Amino acid sequence: MAESVVEAVAEAHSKEWASVLAATARVAADFDLAEDCVQDAYAKAMVHWAEQGIPRRPGAWLTTVATRRALELRRRAGVAQRKLPLLLPDPVDDLTVFPDDRLRLVFTCCHPALAQEAQIALTLRLVCGLSSAEIAKAFLVKEATMQARITRAKHKISRSGIAYRIPRLADLPERIDAVLDVVHLVYTAGHTAADGDGLTRPDLARRGIDLARMMRLLLPDSGEAAGLLALLLLTEARAAARVDDGGQLVLMEDQDRSRWDRSLITEGLALVRAALGRSAGRFGLMAAIAAVHAEAARWEDTDWPEILGLYDVLLERWPSPVVALNRVVALSYVAGPEQALAALRDDPALATYPYLAATRGELLWRCGRVKEARAAYEEALAFTTNAVEAEFLQGRITRGA
Repeated sequence: MAESVVEAVAEAHSKEWASVLAATARVAADFDLAEDCVQDAYAKAMVHWAEQGIPRRPGAWLTTVATRRALELRRRAGVAQRKLPLLLPDPVDDLTVFPDDRLRLVFTCCHPALAQEAQIALTLRLVCGLSSAEIAKAFLVKEATMQARITRAKHKISRSGIAYRIPRLADLPERIDAVLDVVHLVYTAGHTAADGDGLTRPDLARRGIDLARMMRLLLPDSGEAAGLLALLLLTEARAAARVDDGGQLVLMEDQDRSRWDRSLITEGLALVRAALGRSAGRFGLMAAIAAVHAEAARWEDTDWPEILGLYDVLLERWPSPVVALNRVVALSYVAGPEQALAALRDDPALATYPYLAATRGELLWRCGRVKEARAAYEEALAFTTNAVEAEFLQGRITRGA
């Protein structure tokens, strides 16, 4: 029984944390108080569920315990009951947790008044329930530094009077884009770790996908929410093939596609159709590019002209030096490496971006300019902090020597 309770509490933390905290925050009107009450509820669950059994709706039980505790503490602090929302019907199993509470939480964490690093930290802390230590480890800073960052963000929300609500209709498109950007950044930080011995941080990538699923659920009419989830699923589908049995990086052209996750690909392709059924945005177009790769049974079957065309549209709608760089790669497989090399630009925004120099190295190598290629790989290596990628680049430098 004890083991099943531990598993049930862990599952409830993974699946219900955002809903429980969001509902509690609405009652507490204070994120620190809400967090304390939610953590207390999970602690009580370990004891109560072991004695009384696991409730039919764990999330509802936790929400009731946490919000009642928040009400009690606010009343003790002298807050008039008439100013508090009446949220808690009885019995526990009748409680309905509305998804809008989670939307309020996500939009508050990603408020434009906060720096993007603070938005990411708050989202992981409040929406995902990660500890300060876990977030600090993921982003390679000291726990005290991350805790201070989160505390400052919470204080800014309080001092600035940032409303705990969904934005006005007129502000919604811009704010949705900001939220989806944060979710994408969370996944990206897990897909390729900024540092360390492993290529990825799977737990962080998983959190990004969880957040993308939540946004898809809460914003069912958003083509970009569908596009983002599709992009992450189609990208994650290749995860098992990105390194070989020895832990070395494997480029997509050399990957064993039988190791790609077909269930994620099937789900992702369906979402791409949903995203492109509306006016395609940035994430919808990026997902469409990932879909072309996913549909190719072999590297040789890749429809590069279609990918190049999609990059042309993406670059027109969302100008970005990274998109321009990726377009050059696609161009190299349509028109050849010489033409792609001529189109490659040294954008100052990518001065320390290792993939720019690595791309130049690949193009130079394919053009037979070996000495120049090695110099480009050495430049890329100088800006690379991930050990797996660094080892790959070192291999490129010594290749053919």
